[in-house]
Amino acid sequence: MSTEQQDRPRLRANLNRRNLLRGAIVAGGLAAAGAGGVGIAQARTGAHPGMLHTQADLDRMRQKVYAGEEPWISGWNKLIANNHSWPDWQPNPQTGIYRGSGWPQNYHLFYNDIHAAYQNALRWRITGTTTHRDCAVRILNAWSGTLQEINGSADRWLAAGIYGYQAANAAELVRDAPGFDRGRFQSMLRNLFYPMNEDFLVRHNGACITNYWANWDLCSMASIMAIGIFNDDDALFDRAVDYFWNGAGNGSIKNAVPFIHGALAQWQESGRDQGHAMMGMGLMGSIMEMAWNQGVDLYSARDHAFARTADYVARYNLGHDDLPFTKYTWGSGVNCSYNEHTVMGAGGRGQPRPVWARVYGHYLSRWGFTLPNLKRMVEQSGAEGGGGDYGTTSGGFDDLGFGTLTHSR
Repeated sequence: MSTEQQDRPRLRANLNRRNLLRGAIVAGGLAAAGAGGVGIAQARTGAHPGMLHTQADLDRMRQKVYAGEEPWISGWNKLIANNHSWPDWQPNPQTGIYRGSGWPQNYHLFYNDIHAAYQNALRWRITGTTTHRDCAVRILNAWSGTLQEINGSADRWLAAGIYGYQAANAAELVRDAPGFDRGRFQSMLRNLFYPMNEDFLVRHNGACITNYWANWDLCSMASIMAIGIFNDDDALFDRAVDYFWNGAGNGSIKNAVPFIHGALAQWQESGRDQGHAMMGMGLMGSIMEMAWNQGVDLYSARDHAFARTADYVARYNLGHDDLPFTKYTWGSGVNCSYNEHTVMGAGGRGQPRPVWARVYGHYLSRWGFTLPNLKRMVEQSGAEGGGGDYGTTSGGFDDLGFGTLTHSR
């Protein structure tokens, strides 16, 4: 049993244990890399820190960075070069976050501050430098003491989901830090973000259940799961896990991966464009990693369908055109008007996104899978950065990033 498995406390008795070994060694790119390549998470919960990073993860980062080992030191250098990680960052809290056309959009203020909090908190966890800890605490306290509303067009659901799970992850790293008002932050997440996340999964903004792409469900699921972990609320965590398995929308595993083509699997947004397909790799990967760190294995769902689809999305974005594609149909709007994708969506193809190292790190080190396209993508991408390294627009802040530093094993 690994150190991180040993660190996980009490059994979670009320979840469906789908920690399946079946399909652990399968054909093609999912072949196990030698004997003993199969791994499985223990069905436990309650660990803190326990979202994208456990204490064992943070200890590994510290050890590797201080030893100057690659690829961790390159990931570390990427982090400290980002001005969001500097301790003089000053927050700009607002009473409302607004995202979407027709509104006075200001959501960039929140995502910049949240990424600054996360990056400073990560630097503190690795080096122990308290100026970074205090910066993260200052940012998070400023927002929890000010924010009263999340609103806008339909894009408000994205704001509540993406920034909800990211805010919880930043706060998790400083949850016991001096001066951090954890209770107030928990209240903000529970009373502002969670109701919007839940409302979207239940009503989908009043639209046909298939109208919204997988990412819309996934960010709401990620937020609910992260809030459940941060707030020690098992019901919220269980809600996210249940939707992963049984949800009617496109974020459930059966709908997010609609077609399996042997060692590869088609992603729900592959016919749309590649920027959003890669965003899905980040969001689904974040959900699976947070669940794993609470002792629940979602990675192996449907015989490791996510490993197959990550290799699929990576292969197309590496420039290969030889991928299978099954016609994908869906209903849109309120009346479920017919739509179809018959070919891969080439928009945004090959653009850099910091979503690969986390997924590859899991399947390689914990299961021993060789995923040739994912491996090549990680090698080609180099050290992953985070918010601020991929432009100023929201797409560059859809993932917390820095997977080379945080998830290489």
